Amino acid sequence: MLPLQSIAVFCGSSVGARPALADAAERFGRHLAAAGITLIYGGGRAGLMGLIADATLTAGGQVVGIIPGHLHHREVQHDGLTELLVVDSMHTRKRLMFERADAFVALPGGLGTLDETIEIVTWRQLGLHDKPVVLVDQDGYWGPLLGLVDHIVDNRFAGPAVHALWQVVQSVDAVLPALADAPAPSIAAHPGRL
Repeated sequence: MLPLQSIAVFCGSSVGARPALADAAERFGRHLAAAGITLIYGGGRAGLMGLIADATLTAGGQVVGIIPGHLHHREVQHDGLTELLVVDSMHTRKRLMFERADAFVALPGGLGTLDETIEIVTWRQLGLHDKPVVLVDQDGYWGPLLGLVDHIVDNRFAGPAVHALWQVVQSVDAVLPALADAPAPSIAAHPGRL
């Protein structure tokens, strides 16, 4: 069983077009708070990012935001967090999110969410960590990405083993049970190699 103290969540800085996605982000924030798991996220106040942070805080949970200075100066940061770290770059943000999280969850989002998710999966593929990664395929949102991965495998740019680099669940309600069944990491993370 995986001991979870913190989860990094990648998600949109917009609420998107489907109200169910916003509801799911808020529900997952409540799940994190109820389980005593700290939310680690990008530090923004807008979109799904702001919704999950607010829901976690309102339910009594802890939230750590990590935001690069250029976004902090544009006043997009959430000012009511348990802890807000302002860092020098997007790369530092990703490294600190990696270091502080026991697992990673990708909710729906845009290019930034996709970037963060693919990078953390690639680091796992390269053996830099084996922390679990969960994609929440709410309403089939990540279906095109999963299809692209199948296409990559079919064209032999990756082997079928890449499918094991992440778990896919259909709802935020399935995330914590999936993570509870995940094995504890056996690879010592080496942030200096990132």
